[in-house]
Amino acid sequence: MLRLLLFLAFALSPLLGCSLHQPQKVELQTAIPDQYLEQGGTDKIAVAPDRWWLSFDDPQLKLLMDELFAQSLELDQAFARLEQSRSILRTVDSARYPTLNIEAQGGRARQPQVIGDATSNNWQVTAAAGFELDLWGKLASRSDAAQKDLDVAVEDLKTLYLSLSAQLADLYYLAVSQRAQIDLTDRTIASLEDSVALVESRYRQGLVPAVDVYQARQNLSAARANRHLSESSLAVAEHAIAVLIGRYPDRESAGELKIIPSTPAAFPAGLPSELISARPDLSSALRRVEAADARVAAAIADRFPRINLIGSYGHSSQEVTVGLIEGNFWNLLGQLTMPLIDGGRRRAEVDRSQAVLQEAVIAYQQRVLQAFREVEDALAKNRATELRIEQLTKTERSTEATLRLSRDRYLSGLTDFLPVLTAQRSHFDTQSRLLSARQQLLSERISLARALGGRWMNENIDQRLNSAKADHHE
Repeated sequence: MLRLLLFLAFALSPLLGCSLHQPQKVELQTAIPDQYLEQGGTDKIAVAPDRWWLSFDDPQLKLLMDELFAQSLELDQAFARLEQSRSILRTVDSARYPTLNIEAQGGRARQPQVIGDATSNNWQVTAAAGFELDLWGKLASRSDAAQKDLDVAVEDLKTLYLSLSAQLADLYYLAVSQRAQIDLTDRTIASLEDSVALVESRYRQGLVPAVDVYQARQNLSAARANRHLSESSLAVAEHAIAVLIGRYPDRESAGELKIIPSTPAAFPAGLPSELISARPDLSSALRRVEAADARVAAAIADRFPRINLIGSYGHSSQEVTVGLIEGNFWNLLGQLTMPLIDGGRRRAEVDRSQAVLQEAVIAYQQRVLQAFREVEDALAKNRATELRIEQLTKTERSTEATLRLSRDRYLSGLTDFLPVLTAQRSHFDTQSRLLSARQQLLSERISLARALGGRWMNENIDQRLNSAKADHHE
C-alpha cells in the first residue's frame, strides 16, 4: 500500500499546480494620450512633490500631518484590516501543506464476566497526517487570490493616506480662510461703526434724513451677522481637524494662522502614462481583477478529481480477559474524490466567478478613466481659479476706489447715503470673495496633488509594520 501511494504521488507530481485556466488579460478600451488635455501644451513632465504639503512651507501643517500619520484612528483601522488580510492568506495557504495531528485517548471500564466482574484499562496514542495533491492548481489559485486580496489591502491603505492627507490640508486652510474672513469682517465692522457715528452726527445736525441712519445701521448689522456665520464655520473646521488626527474635538489643534498664505506654483501634471503606476487606487483595482481571476481558476479546478493522502501511526494498549494486548499500528490511505452529480453547483460557481471577474475588469477600466478625469478636472479648476483671482483683485481695487469717491461725495453733500451703502456692500463682498477664491486655489492645488497620487507613504507604512512586528515578537 505504501509503495502504491508513493508511486501515485510520483506519477502525478508533474500535474501538481497545473492550472486549467488562462489568466485574464486586462486592456484599456481607451488609448492613453501623450499629454493631458488641460495641461496647456506645457512640456513639463515632473509630477507633484513627493510630500506635496511641504511645498506650502507651513510648519503647523507639517506638524499636523505628522500627527495624522502617527495617531489617525482611520489609519489604525486600515492597518487592522491589513493584518486581517495577512492572517487570511496564512489560513488559505496552509491548505497547500500536510497536516499532522496527535490524538490520545484512554479509558477504564468494568464489565460482568462468568467468574465475576472484570476491570480493564485502555489507552491509545495516534499521529494522523493528511495531504491533498494539488493536481489542477486549485489550492495554489486560492492562495494566489488571498495574496492579491492582501495586495488590495496594502493599496487601499496607501489610498487612505492620500485621502486623509488631502482632507486634513483642506480643513486646515478652510480654518485659516475663516479666520481671515473674521478678521476682514472685524475691520469692516469697525469701518461701518465709524460710518454710523458719522451719519448719526450729520443727522443730529439736520444735514441728512433719518433713512440714512437706518441704512448705515442695517449695513452694520449685516456685517455682524456674517461674523457669526464665519465663527460657526471656523469651529466646525477646527473640530474636524482634531478628530481627524485622533483627538477629542478642540479649537487649538488647527493653530491660529489667519492670513491665507501665498499659493505654491501649480504641480506639473506629468505624463498620463505615469498616472496608472502613481495611483494606488488603480493598483488596488488591478489587484482585484487578479484576485477574481485566480478564483475563477480555483472554481474550474474544483470540478475535477481530488486526491488526498491520509496516514496514521500510533500505539495502543488494551486489557482483555486473556491478558494485555499492546503494540504499534499504522494505516495508509489514498482517497480519490470524483464529482459526478451536484445539481450544477460547481458549474454555477464557475459562472459566478467569471461574472465577478468581468465586473472587476470593467470596474478597473472605469476607475482608470475616472482617475484621468480627476486630473483633467483639477488642472482646469486650478487654471480657472487663478484667472478668477486676477479678476477679483482688479475688482477689489475698483470697489475700493468707488467706496472712497462715494464717501467723499456724500461728505460734500453731493449725494445721499445710498451710493455709500452700495459701495460698502460691494467692497466687502469683493474682499470676501477674493479670500474665498484664494482658499479655493489652495484647495485646488491639494486636489491636484491627490489626483496625481504618489508613493510617498511607503516609508511610513513600512515603519509602522516593522514596529508592529517588533512589538509582536516581544
